[in-house]
Amino acid sequence: MLLSMQMSFAQGGSVSGTVVDENGEPVIGASVLVKGTKTGVVTDLDGKFSLSNAAGKTLVITYIGYDKKEVKAKNGIKIALSANATQLEGVVVTGMQKVDKRLFTGATTKIDASSAKLDGVADVSRSLEGRVSGVSVQNVSGTFGTAPKIRVRGATSIYGNSKPLWVIDGVIQEDAVDVSSDDLSSGDAVTLISNAISGLSADDIESFQVLKDGSATSIYGARAMAGVVVITTKRGKAGRSTVNYTGEFTYRLKPSYRNYDISNSQEQMGIYKEMERKGWLEFSQLANGSTSGLYGKMYNLIAKYDETNGQFGLPYTDAAIDGYLRQAEFRNTDWFDLLFNNNLIQQHSASISTGSEKANLYASISIMNDPGWTKQSEVERYTANMNATFNFSKNLSVSLLTNASYRNQNAPGTLNQNVDVVSGAVNRDFDINPFSYALNTSRTLDPNETYTRNYAPFNIFRELDNNYIELNVTDMKFQGEVSWKPLQGLEFKAMGAYRVQRSSQEHFILNSSNQAEAYRAGVDNPNIQNNNPYLYKDPDKPNSLPISVMPTGGIY
Repeated sequence: MLLSMQMSFAQGGSVSGTVVDENGEPVIGASVLVKGTKTGVVTDLDGKFSLSNAAGKTLVITYIGYDKKEVKAKNGIKIALSANATQLEGVVVTGMQKVDKRLFTGATTKIDASSAKLDGVADVSRSLEGRVSGVSVQNVSGTFGTAPKIRVRGATSIYGNSKPLWVIDGVIQEDAVDVSSDDLSSGDAVTLISNAISGLSADDIESFQVLKDGSATSIYGARAMAGVVVITTKRGKAGRSTVNYTGEFTYRLKPSYRNYDISNSQEQMGIYKEMERKGWLEFSQLANGSTSGLYGKMYNLIAKYDETNGQFGLPYTDAAIDGYLRQAEFRNTDWFDLLFNNNLIQQHSASISTGSEKANLYASISIMNDPGWTKQSEVERYTANMNATFNFSKNLSVSLLTNASYRNQNAPGTLNQNVDVVSGAVNRDFDINPFSYALNTSRTLDPNETYTRNYAPFNIFRELDNNYIELNVTDMKFQGEVSWKPLQGLEFKAMGAYRVQRSSQEHFILNSSNQAEAYRAGVDNPNIQNNNPYLYKDPDKPNSLPISVMPTGGIY
């Protein structure tokens, strides 16, 4: 941009002039300062100013959006100022329009993407964490694809739906599934595809603009009542050609029991022995119970008789029982070490940016690979992005923007949580989350043994191999923009976008998993048959015994 100044010198060394922009319009509020002094003025409504005793001295002119310029005061001088592209705060991008910050009356914060990027974190939505005042970001899950709980304006809805609206290059990004911000922390499998911008690479973002007050509703309607996060992606720049590559390698360590106040196996055995003395670990209660561990296994071994050799699984003698319990006392199973991996997450991104006065182009591809912190938690994501702008004339330009992403992800099998509306208790059937299991499972258990859960045999490693979820998410967006300036100061813009998003979530429950076995458990044991809630009882036959309706083979 060009900024010209016309000045004339009056008697007594005073200087007066007018500051205008490249269109000849007066610049209101530009600062004109005599260098080395505190003497200065700002231009009035007509862009005019007057300074005493300034003839022949150096003037410093500053204005938002322009580089500072120093000039010698003399008659007829014209000053060319260059627009400062790094002064991002000068313009507020609402997604639909660009507004001079001085004229924008709402509350907004703009963040450069380079300063907001979190190294080693592939989720773009977490970039606002700790960056914007008044914006709360809670990371509710470490699993990729799960959106963090973001509150821009607090809890603005009595229904708990306080998620901000995401807008990328003027296009609203709808979630693949509608999950409220409070339900994000539920741990349900549907939350793995709840992030509206999980297919966007952080390296393709130019800036974030957070609209924090109610003025956003005048642009986007009631769904912007919880705030708006506007993302502007990178575009090519005229006169510059660059090729960039970014590689990130993040090494993630296993959790450790040293970081948690959890009893070791010796302490747990002391508790078990006290419970045994008080009669809380009875044979009949544990041998036929829905869930049992060390003592339930011991009682079942005592009751197990092998007809081929005439031996019991564990002799009912004090020596045999003490030996069995002593092994458990010193076992100290490290579930974190067994269920987690020290893994290396890789992110690779390559981009090209080029441009001229007639056209500019930005294109990129990226790959993210996470081999899995736990079993059945692998993630692979591929993204491609291309933004091109063609300037057919000084007044007419056309922009084409495309973005595509594909994600393949595995996760441990899980069902939705259940909430008791009376007591408020939250539980989940067949929960095999490795982190939860490591925190809540006794360290006296043998990882190679099978115990009882839901009246059926259970081993966490076998369950992870036989009960898992596969996710596939494809997201493609095609966008076109036309900008026409028929008259000076008047601009028409038209934009259209087409987005295709497909997601699949398949839960594989193999025949030998605990979840499948639970629906068959106890049909030959009257002590279990009437208590197993997963067996079917014919409502038309009130006196009939529960039966299993689960087939004996296949994948479910």
